[in-house]
Amino acid sequence: MSVLTPYDVIARLLRLTASGPCEEMADLFAEDAVFEFPFQLPGRPREEQDRETFRAHLRAGARLQRFESVDDVEIHRTTDPETVIAEYRLQGRVTATGKQFTSQVVMVARVRDGLITWSRNYSNPLDSLIAFGMVDDLVAGLTAGTR
Repeated sequence: MSVLTPYDVIARLLRLTASGPCEEMADLFAEDAVFEFPFQLPGRPREEQDRETFRAHLRAGARLQRFESVDDVEIHRTTDPETVIAEYRLQGRVTATGKQFTSQVVMVARVRDGLITWSRNYSNPLDSLIAFGMVDDLVAGLTAGTR
């Protein structure tokens, strides 16, 4: 069996994401993969390491939300043959409330030997806070540091 190209690996990840989160997504990552979330909220990790940590992240996420679609997808090849950039819109629903959410995402990923070794995901964390009804928690956390 031939190894998937970086473009094909990311396209497969986005197809799985469209009905995820699901643990099968983790199978596209190397055992020692690194996941970065530069725009993460205060108090939340900006980096996770290894496939099994990501698998646990997906498992926990599946209890909280259900992704319904990924659209407006653009996958860009770069001058580095291992690196691709994906832009997409993720739509889903909060499991507890049924509230729908939409998030614009930009992912930069490095793929080697058919597995994602590194990814950096950029999305607006406020989209999640609004969907999960946590805006007051954010405001309280921000104002607590000013007293």
